[in-house]
Amino acid sequence: MKAVLLIGLGRFGRHIALQLNEMNHQVMAVDQDEERVNAALPFVTNAQIGDSTSEEFLSSIGVRNFDICIVAIGDNFQSSLETTSLLKELGAKRVVARASRDVQRKFLLRNGADEVVYPEKQMAIWTAVRYSSDHIADYIALGDGHAIFEVEVPAGWAGKTVGQLDVRKRYHVNIMAVKKDGRFEETAVTPETTLKENSTILVLGSYHDVQRCFHI
Repeated sequence: MKAVLLIGLGRFGRHIALQLNEMNHQVMAVDQDEERVNAALPFVTNAQIGDSTSEEFLSSIGVRNFDICIVAIGDNFQSSLETTSLLKELGAKRVVARASRDVQRKFLLRNGADEVVYPEKQMAIWTAVRYSSDHIADYIALGDGHAIFEVEVPAGWAGKTVGQLDVRKRYHVNIMAVKKDGRFEETAVTPETTLKENSTILVLGSYHDVQRCFHI
């Protein structure tokens, strides 16, 4: 369990709070909007109405006590930048900030952010990859041109073992798990694992190798 300071309760921040709550983390939520704060109360540990660009206000929260501080402000980049800078100055252990453009990322990193996320950009990439092929059920980008793909077991693979297919050697693609009807059926894949019809597999590889392996 981690202690998380979440600043900004717009759509993005609200979804983060909901997910953190489901994962049983302790969340302190902050926003200037009283209505947003009240709406978040059922699924956060604590919530406060306040101006995150105020050093006095952030100091009163005790940012050093949180394992991670997430700046999810999306409608005012100046506030996001000032908040990020203040958090670091006040001793925040780890600051993750939201950006919508590369230039914002540069400023945030220069002013205290340890990491920057692009929710709109990342979702756009996921949507483009996911729906540009009939064979991809899910996709997680890992950086450096690699990703984990959930793909349908090709018709010619059904009934064969992972060892027989030898996709690691032939395509530099690793089969990590097997799913059936949306549930994990095999998470410790071995060369003896037999792939079944109408199943999906989680594979790790570069975009190029996965495309070549599955003719995407």
